[in-house]
Amino acid sequence: MSTQTLTSEQIFRKKAAGEPLQPGDPEQIHRHIITVLVENTIGALNRVANMFSARGFNLESVAVGETSEPSISRLTLVTTGNDRIIGQVLRQLNNLVDTLHVDDVTNGAFVERELCLLKVAYSRENRQELMDTAEIFRGKVVNITPDTMTFELTGPTTKINAFVGMMRPHGIREMARSGRVAMRRDLVFEH
Repeated sequence: MSTQTLTSEQIFRKKAAGEPLQPGDPEQIHRHIITVLVENTIGALNRVANMFSARGFNLESVAVGETSEPSISRLTLVTTGNDRIIGQVLRQLNNLVDTLHVDDVTNGAFVERELCLLKVAYSRENRQELMDTAEIFRGKVVNITPDTMTFELTGPTTKINAFVGMMRPHGIREMARSGRVAMRRDLVFEH
């Protein structure tokens, strides 16, 4: 179907959803951060993961933990897709048995953090450079051996990515990342 055979409403809808107008046009894929409050029951996380797997949705990361209420867990999911796919993900998450609340925080003000443990090769020659870099990123050394240092760093994903990039030339031996956790930011003094 070419743009000449599409109505103006169809063109508007496709553009808004990030869908291609003509075959071969690229799709507008967006990364979304979705928080899901679920009842803390056996199998709740499994049902969410199975929903993504069964529908063929891309799931970049999942972080889950108890909330201030022990009977409720918060899942933070990072997924990608055009607006139509994300809308479908949100509807299907809302329909799961244990789901209490689903929120796509991507387009609003939100706070996000990620934890990274990074083991890097070190020697006397690069020790000070490693320590200086970690200090700039507010990271700390959590383990040291005669030939490796393990750093702990928390912050937004962009900060973690920048730190990993700075450490890569030194020889990353091992890395563990938690995935994102996020929640809406309250803007008390917004005018």
